[in-house]
Amino acid sequence: MLRNWAAFILVATTFSAAANAQSPTQKLRVTATFSILADITAAVGGDRVDVKSLVAPAQDVHVYQPTPTDAAAVAESQVLIVNGLNFEGWMDRLVSAADFKGKVVTASNGIAPIENAELAHKHPQNGAHSHADPHVWQDVSNVLVFVANIKDGLCEADADGCAIFESNAAAYSSALRALDAELKSKFAAIPAERRKVITSHDAFGYFARAYAVTFLAPLGISTEEEASAQTVAQLITQIRNENISAVFVETVANTRLIEQIARETGIKPGPPLYADTLSGADGPASTYLQMMRYNAATLASVMTSP
Repeated sequence: MLRNWAAFILVATTFSAAANAQSPTQKLRVTATFSILADITAAVGGDRVDVKSLVAPAQDVHVYQPTPTDAAAVAESQVLIVNGLNFEGWMDRLVSAADFKGKVVTASNGIAPIENAELAHKHPQNGAHSHADPHVWQDVSNVLVFVANIKDGLCEADADGCAIFESNAAAYSSALRALDAELKSKFAAIPAERRKVITSHDAFGYFARAYAVTFLAPLGISTEEEASAQTVAQLITQIRNENISAVFVETVANTRLIEQIARETGIKPGPPLYADTLSGADGPASTYLQMMRYNAATLASVMTSP
């Protein structure tokens, strides 16, 4: 929850008043909510945009608490790129506090989300897609929609740069299609009974659907949720019954549950996966394309090991 609203509004109003239209020598000022989205935006915008990420690499969007500096960054931006699907639960309050006047682009617009049936049953009053799985970027084909939406938003904000944005989007989309085919081929070569893994929270539903991998998780779609003892016990039983040999924890998740499952089953956890964030610049997943290849290679390596 945002804290000290007076400070947020004061800081944001100061920057909002100074945020003028782009001059011919200035780059388009763009803020994206988290590192994966910022990287995709930078690929489309190229040299004509200056992209900042509110949530830095290795930080957890689910539990993030915006700061007055974030409000200032939003206030002085001309374009704000968000994932949508309730991923950034703090975003509406931050936009209001910043008195943002620019263009908001919801990258996931047009993607049919996976609905969390359990949450929808518990809270049916929350409306359409309020229980959607927001991790849509875990299916590479969905990022083609991201790219189209981001390109259109940048073109609206900077018509003179639209030809550049369209060219960049086309080149990046080509790379995405090649990556999508690469991942499908990689997992198709692995026997179906080996394509079963445990992760700490349920962030890989779109990956599972796109690449025919079964993911089981003690936690739901948010790292804020807590797993019950019954859920963990059922998962341990399933691991034993189905001879599942791959257990992973995401980089931003609490390792306690996975460590408990590993102790109970005798399975050694594999290397960490990147679900909601990129690595730092020196890490193995510093871009979206690298992240997806790293995760796929890490999963496949454990699935195919003796």
